[in-house]
Amino acid sequence: MSFEIKLPLFEGPFDLLLFFIERDELDIHDIPIFKITNDFMDYLKQLENLNMEVASDFILTAATLMRIKAKMLLPRTEKDEEGNEIDPRKELVQHLLEYKKYKSVLQELSAMEENRLKQEKRGNVEDEMKILAAKNSVELELQDLSLYKLMRVFENVMKRFEEEENRPKHTVYTYPYTIEQQRVFVQAKVRTQGIMKFTELLTEYPDKIGVIFNFLVILELIQLNEIWVQVSEGFNNFEIHATPETLTHTESDPE
Repeated sequence: MSFEIKLPLFEGPFDLLLFFIERDELDIHDIPIFKITNDFMDYLKQLENLNMEVASDFILTAATLMRIKAKMLLPRTEKDEEGNEIDPRKELVQHLLEYKKYKSVLQELSAMEENRLKQEKRGNVEDEMKILAAKNSVELELQDLSLYKLMRVFENVMKRFEEEENRPKHTVYTYPYTIEQQRVFVQAKVRTQGIMKFTELLTEYPDKIGVIFNFLVILELIQLNEIWVQVSEGFNNFEIHATPETLTHTESDPE
């Protein structure tokens, strides 16, 4: 037996975000960043599971969503010159509104282009094919060539070569971490020990990406009221405490 998995294809990350917003009837001016980030990451994970290449603009948008999510978890807020709090989602909302505005007229422009093509053809294909066939001989090609034309062709080729060489190249690294896995790890540690120092996490996951993932998980668990933190001894160190509700839930779990 065989089965087929079909995923909807989207023209870009904003197209995917608008799909989530329209599907769940969300307010575009007050986006629930936690939900839409999880939906976005789940879609990318499905693409990776199907061995489909994820475009760099989707990866950049995923990183932007994670950055906004982290900012909203932090207790400190940024303020503008007038003293008003700056919503971390403001820039994303502006981009989405701009994209939605242009997308709304895309269908109308496509219909206008289709009608225009029906009214007037682009060029005379038969005459162009005859001209190309008549010039398909070595003698005629040599007659049309000149040193100036060869130099112009060489110049264009070298220019294109330099542009390709200087074009930015993006290298995507895959790290063996996910928010879900690190959340389970931290929850298990805190429920077992009751108190855990942040330096223990640094020992378990000493690389930079591991520290970032664990720090995001700590912020999320604080938001969920499963843990609380206290400044500890040492440079940039703090203790992670399980809340009474978490410990009570752990004691009542079946063995």
